[in-house]
Amino acid sequence: MSPKEAVVWKAEQSITKLFKQRCSSMKHLKEFHAHIIHAGFHQNTLVLGKILVFCAASSSAHIMNYALSIFDSIHKPDAFLCNTMIRGFGNNNQPHNAIHFYQRMHHIGVRPDSFTFTFLHKIVSDTGLGSITLGKQLHCNILKLGLETHSHVTNSLMHMYGMLKDIQTAHHLFEEMLTTNATSTHLVVAWNSIIHCHAYCRSYKEALNLFTRMLQSGRVQPDDATLVVTLAACGASGALDFGRWIHSSFCKQEITTSVSNSLVDMYAKCGAMEEACQIFSKMKKSKKNIVSWNVMILGLASHGNGQESLMLFREMLKENVEKPDDVTFLGVLYACSHGGMVDEGRHYFDIMIRDYNIQPSIKHYGCMVDLLGRAGFLEEGYNLIKNMPVECNAIVWRTLLATCRIHGNVELGEKVRKHVMELEPDHSSDYVLLANMYASTGQWNEMSKERRSMQERGIQKPKPGYQTSMVLTRPLKKNLELFKLSCVAGATTNSTDQGKPLNASKQQQKEVSYFSHQHAHVDGEARRK
Repeated sequence: MSPKEAVVWKAEQSITKLFKQRCSSMKHLKEFHAHIIHAGFHQNTLVLGKILVFCAASSSAHIMNYALSIFDSIHKPDAFLCNTMIRGFGNNNQPHNAIHFYQRMHHIGVRPDSFTFTFLHKIVSDTGLGSITLGKQLHCNILKLGLETHSHVTNSLMHMYGMLKDIQTAHHLFEEMLTTNATSTHLVVAWNSIIHCHAYCRSYKEALNLFTRMLQSGRVQPDDATLVVTLAACGASGALDFGRWIHSSFCKQEITTSVSNSLVDMYAKCGAMEEACQIFSKMKKSKKNIVSWNVMILGLASHGNGQESLMLFREMLKENVEKPDDVTFLGVLYACSHGGMVDEGRHYFDIMIRDYNIQPSIKHYGCMVDLLGRAGFLEEGYNLIKNMPVECNAIVWRTLLATCRIHGNVELGEKVRKHVMELEPDHSSDYVLLANMYASTGQWNEMSKERRSMQERGIQKPKPGYQTSMVLTRPLKKNLELFKLSCVAGATTNSTDQGKPLNASKQQQKEVSYFSHQHAHVDGEARRK
């Protein structure tokens, strides 16, 4: 290192140290930016990279605009700076800007690397883009650049295809990876990703078969993320015996919070509330996070234990260990709705907005409309929909329509039905609800008109449904018995040495049980009306 280079290196270290010590807000960031301009480091990519990383971690579009102005001033940006901008736009839910930045990389002659595609795959799969065509274009670019041999790129690509519901391509990539010399760490992530993909695409039996195949391979042992995604598949499919086997075989020693949460969620979804409560009660207070409380509150509410659900919520507030979030209040409102607790529902809806500054989503409004409608406050439910700041969907309108039928309010039912028809004109249940409403009030001519209208439009009632709880096939039962005898309890793979892209994918897998739970109950209940 030349004397000049040594001076620059020393100055860089000094500025970096200053950044770590003092930069904790946007005001500090601008002061730091002014300092490096004054010091002549306004083109130093190492120092500017610190600023861009700070901006990328923010959820503010204003801060990302500031980052963009800095990036535009850099004469020779490198791949790290471009990747940081892409990641920042992804974090700020600006997927189109992220894709535009990827195109810009090509225009300014910066070669994308493995991290570029890892970030882009996450953005394509987890945001509103959801484009399989764009995903395949990225896949082609990976092949052109020769990055397909990077295990974490393949894992993120597999995850992307799974979230876009192209399960065949995801599975093909998985089978190819098994033939490579990938490390055990990367293989565990691959198994986790493909199990998660199948669970996300509702191929629950295949997800559980993959879990037993993973054990049978002998190459890797399941880690926490494996147990989380597999338990999610058990809960979604009602495979209670399989879930119990996982619990008894792999969770004998002290388990992590994420696995405990998944066990509670699985037992709750399978209707085994006593076991769910036991696990939740045994969790140490310091181990419980907001997800722990949410899955238990929603689990109790979904099985008609509304009072117990609200008692648990009040206990959470009393202990003051976790601040309730939007999902917590979704469970609370769901409990009030199915327990007929109108005053309590109004109260909690109010404090959610006033005391916790949580803006209600369409799901919260759906719960309130259901609560008010069940109790006969139909006009109040109608006015709530008309005045809510978010656009109403057909599910919430249909919820109100169903309660209009229950209470025989034909006049409001006809008004609500018009709103539903504007959004989903050919949904059979709407015709059936209104026809039944006319029949219940003796308006037989109007009922006949609805029936004829259905026939003229070629709308048919769906065939009777059936329970989707999965029954284990014989090969799966055989594997279950085999691994009851042969598998060592506990997850042995340590995944702490994975790179950031792999950890990001793993975190998504850990959340699958938590988020799918709160979506399934509210939307499913509305559709049944």
